[in-house]
Amino acid sequence: YKGTVCRLLAEMRRDGTIPYSKIADNTRWMRKPDTYSGLEQMLAHTRDVYRRAIWDEQDAYTEVWLEKEALAGVLVDVTAKWDVPLMVTRGYPSLSYVHSAAQAIAAQGKPAFLYYFGDRDPSGVDIDRFVEEQILEMAPGVDLHFERVAVTEAQLEELQLPTRPTKKTDSRSKSFKGESVEVDAIDPDTLCEICEACITRHVDQDARIAR
Repeated sequence: YKGTVCRLLAEMRRDGTIPYSKIADNTRWMRKPDTYSGLEQMLAHTRDVYRRAIWDEQDAYTEVWLEKEALAGVLVDVTAKWDVPLMVTRGYPSLSYVHSAAQAIAAQGKPAFLYYFGDRDPSGVDIDRFVEEQILEMAPGVDLHFERVAVTEAQLEELQLPTRPTKKTDSRSKSFKGESVEVDAIDPDTLCEICEACITRHVDQDARIAR
């Protein structure tokens, strides 16, 4: 992968075969506060970026959780459209990451519905358990509903997903049954449809319009 795929992708970007914009590096970013040349510029920027909060008057709180950073660019258009947090775990999330999430969920004071997109492999399916257990431990009393929506066992046949051999080096492989499936195997448009359906089931359009 590093010797061939990465090298060829670098060459293809340099010679213009693949636009630089087609490959995202979300692991590195610039840190700089927003600044303005004056009050007029600041107000103009505020006018352009202002969005009314969708969830203030809703009866539920919703988050989308994603195992893989590489798919964040696929789902973020949907989550951003509906003002829903996209929580990328990059495998097992750190305790600090989960603690911050748990505190944010608890602060909502309403039922929380978390929808998880991850691989169907020994560790991928265990991340569900880990995240749910840790949130409930760190924010006891939260009305939490955690659901894996991709990859599910039903989707294997329904979507005819390609499988791969399960890694025997994974310590959890002994209790895992069947072949492993990457969440990337699901068509991006299908992932977006699943994501939007999960979110919109909690949106009361009457309450939204009333605001």
